[in-house]
Amino acid sequence: MSSSLNQRAAIALQDAPLQQALGGAMAHFVTGRRRAFAALPHGEALRDHARSLRAHTIAHLDEHLLAFERHAQANDSQVHWARDAEEARKIVMHIARQNDVRRVVKSKSMLSEEIEINKVLERAGLEVLETDLGEYIVQLAGDHPSHIIAPAVHWRLEDVAQLFHKHLHTSLDLDIPGLQAAARQALRAGFLQADMGISGANFICAETGSVALVTNEGNGRFVTTTPRIHVALAGIERLAPSLADLGTLLQVLARSATGQGLSVYTSILTGPRRTPDEDGPEQVHIILIDNGRTTALAGEMAEILYCIRCGACLNVCPVYLRIGGHAYDAVYPGPVGSVVMPALAGPGAGSELPQASSLCGACVEACPVRIDIPRMLLKLRADAVAQGQAPAWLKTGLKLYARAATTPRLFRLAAKAAALVQRLWPGKAQGWSRRLPPPLNAWTDARAFPPLATTSFSEQWRKRGREQGARGREQGAGGKGQGAGGKERGA
Repeated sequence: MSSSLNQRAAIALQDAPLQQALGGAMAHFVTGRRRAFAALPHGEALRDHARSLRAHTIAHLDEHLLAFERHAQANDSQVHWARDAEEARKIVMHIARQNDVRRVVKSKSMLSEEIEINKVLERAGLEVLETDLGEYIVQLAGDHPSHIIAPAVHWRLEDVAQLFHKHLHTSLDLDIPGLQAAARQALRAGFLQADMGISGANFICAETGSVALVTNEGNGRFVTTTPRIHVALAGIERLAPSLADLGTLLQVLARSATGQGLSVYTSILTGPRRTPDEDGPEQVHIILIDNGRTTALAGEMAEILYCIRCGACLNVCPVYLRIGGHAYDAVYPGPVGSVVMPALAGPGAGSELPQASSLCGACVEACPVRIDIPRMLLKLRADAVAQGQAPAWLKTGLKLYARAATTPRLFRLAAKAAALVQRLWPGKAQGWSRRLPPPLNAWTDARAFPPLATTSFSEQWRKRGREQGARGREQGAGGKGQGAGGKERGA
């Protein structure tokens, strides 16, 4: 998109169907999460343990990755390393060509969105079918996901019914079970005819060389067992050192994402089909993808690699709740995306995104591993200013403020002048300004600006000191007089 974040946000705020769709779904997620953790006797301790686990894993990432590769290869899985998105796409295409793949089915994977694998496969003439219901909806619509775990959260029921009527020739009055049944029927043939299944990896287990996949629809199991080739896309940070550690992470993932104790289908996939297995792929390829993660690991944004992609921060973010995911114009929206996108893509990328936050800290409270997203957003904002990416009015304003703040007399004069201008400026109600001049008008487009004090704090403090000093002198003088009188009576 060529539009700015502010422009996209303004459009989203005026989109009544979007506002309607966001309201109900997000409230459901938040309530479910709160209830799920409250049901645990030691829910907060579990979160603390999960954070410590992620911190230790990321700090020893190289060791765990090598252990994973060794154990996965021992299970007859083929492990590939991809430096970036382009290399990952080339590996997938090489596997497809080598095995004469014509049809591909996919389970939901944000990493596949990150590397844009669908475009490459389709340009090569392959049929690609998304099998997660939300992903299937956005694929039919030529849309893209707006939430990490709920791709079609921005779609209302009636809009999905119209979409299915257009593409699947179903009735316009279908309810949710009816729409699910229609999708199930349309997808079943795709599963049976597919040559390759592509999945993500919620986690990879270093101890066993396994891929852990979490779904609620069962499509993940079809994708990873029915086609003869299974390709798992895994970010190098998605490691669990052991099966016990994996159990901890699965508990906080499901509770934070959907409010469940565990997802409906939690699959641990370990290698291809073996005798006497009746199903399963003939080949398993696991692609470990860097794409900026080691760069993030080496910098001040390393903590963002703790993320387990539960989406809880999106569900409580006041900005996301108003503008949805598409306004971010990023693969990963919301608070976590505002850090992930610049961290993975490097300096200058996604420079607008860190501004899409009130820094309220709700994301930290919701995050199962307590990632300090506001700290990183502030760092990214500071980096943008240091790199000259701030708008001209802000750079000029900061220079003027720095000059005034380091010159007390100038600061006092500027404060008095600003208070005087505000009193004379039109458009006030009870002292609050309803309309400020550019570039400050963006503030008063949505809220009133409080009145500036006519007397500064330092002036009030000095005045208070003078008054207290005067009272002290008066009391001292009175005390001396009483003492003198007492002496005379005693004489």
